[in-house]
Amino acid sequence: MNSDRVMKGIQQAPHRSLFNALGFTEEERRKPLIGIVSSQSEIIPGHMELDRIAEAVKMGVAEAGGMPVIVPAIAVCDGIAMGHVGMKYSLVTRDLIADSTECLAMAHAFDGMVMIPNCDKNVPGLLMAAARVNIPTVFVSGGPMMAGHVDGRKRSLSSMFEAVGSVAAGTMTEEKLAEYEEKVCPTCGSCSGMYTANSMNCLTEAIGMGLRGNGTIPAVYSARIRLAKKAGYQIMNLIRDNICPRDIMTKDAFMNALTVDMALGCSTNTMLHLPAIAHEAGVEINMEMANEISDHTPNLCHLAPAGPTYMEDLNEAGGVYAVMKELCKKNLLKTDLMTCTGKTIAENLENVVNMNSEVIRPIDNPYMANGGIAVLKGNLAPDTGIVKRSAVAPEMMVHEGPARVFDCEEDAIAAILGGKIVAGDVVVIRYEGPKGGPGMREMLNPTSAIAGMGLGSSVALITDGRFSGASRGASIGHVSPEAAVGGPIALVEEGDIISIDIPKNTLNMKVSDEEIAKRRAAWKPRQPKITTGYLSRYMEMVTSGNRGAILEVRK
Repeated sequence: MNSDRVMKGIQQAPHRSLFNALGFTEEERRKPLIGIVSSQSEIIPGHMELDRIAEAVKMGVAEAGGMPVIVPAIAVCDGIAMGHVGMKYSLVTRDLIADSTECLAMAHAFDGMVMIPNCDKNVPGLLMAAARVNIPTVFVSGGPMMAGHVDGRKRSLSSMFEAVGSVAAGTMTEEKLAEYEEKVCPTCGSCSGMYTANSMNCLTEAIGMGLRGNGTIPAVYSARIRLAKKAGYQIMNLIRDNICPRDIMTKDAFMNALTVDMALGCSTNTMLHLPAIAHEAGVEINMEMANEISDHTPNLCHLAPAGPTYMEDLNEAGGVYAVMKELCKKNLLKTDLMTCTGKTIAENLENVVNMNSEVIRPIDNPYMANGGIAVLKGNLAPDTGIVKRSAVAPEMMVHEGPARVFDCEEDAIAAILGGKIVAGDVVVIRYEGPKGGPGMREMLNPTSAIAGMGLGSSVALITDGRFSGASRGASIGHVSPEAAVGGPIALVEEGDIISIDIPKNTLNMKVSDEEIAKRRAAWKPRQPKITTGYLSRYMEMVTSGNRGAILEVRK
């Protein structure tokens, strides 16, 4: 076992003395050493009860014959970080989480790990660490928040952000806004729609690294505690059978994850995280694969913000496994792959039933014939632009309009809330990419302001930054190459006609090649906005959005 390096032999006597100092007995030291990586903190609603999850995992590990130790992982609440400099520190934590977890696991010679994430970047960050360290690992998230209720309708965090736009438009009173504020986030847990955290927790199941219910059992359900205990039991089985993350996270497993992604209508952020996780597992996936999969994968779910259903509804309908069972009816998944259950996908899906054909549409009656995410290309996005197609109004699937150009998010929000954006416009927000931000901020504030102002079916937004999973509408992010490296988005001028054709996967500016070349010759790089601290180091190493914003040492 890995832990023999710190437990056995004369040379390890000093190490054992330190375990004695921790209160561990000789009997415990003979057992496999299991790192329980908990993201618990008191600043993130999705994490406030992860200590209960960790204690349940700890109990399961101990009952199954392991020696559990709880260690920390950091995280950022994207909702609290939204719309100010804090959002520059969101995506960048993904790599800090992966790096610090690698350090903890290797320095202390863990034999296995149970990961307990629950919000946007620490789910992929811990998956990256699992692939990198490659010791037996199982995931159990903290679970989603219950939906709020206002005026007899279910609501969530995206409703809250859109309400701010409605107040600015004069269609909602401040008193009603205050009611939303009190009611839309009623419990702990990751926000209740198919936003990034829930998307990644669901895809953790699809890829085979989480037990059934990991993505959907609500945070406040006792079933979540039982699942945590089962994760503690299961890590010991994985150690016994020597099943490691790279045995599970194969190329076929990532293809399955992309397929489930399209069927669920997940956050566009999955298009950043899946390539980054795959890279750590020694698997290369690209965005062309996403469109190929989307072309033959029907969209079966319209969860918020795309529709009126929420994670609690998906859970009651049978969860991720029920979606996978529908996909298997047309042989869209590889089912002979090993998972963290110790069984294959086919074995996991035995006896699974779709319990609600409105929440999870049958494969022969989908919401759309193709997947929830589309990858666009054209002279504005030579590498990629990403849109959550399932959350776009039908009248915006094909759109042309004049560019309204902003070099930062704050200027765009001021213009939207100030009534300076009108129907037909295409808002362009640039210099917010991985390098340009730095940190590739999410744009939930401007997309929500557009929706709240009543412009969601007539205004598009394009950025080299990214969008929250809570964003809806013709919101096209991850435009690559980004403005900071001279990508075409840096060359757009006010009033240029932007052409969007989502069914044809194209994104173009109606400007001649000669004019684009002239503008490129005159373009000059901008001085970095931040020159010290972690963000400056991140800016030097980060790659483009179409590569998953992975970090790379310059040669």
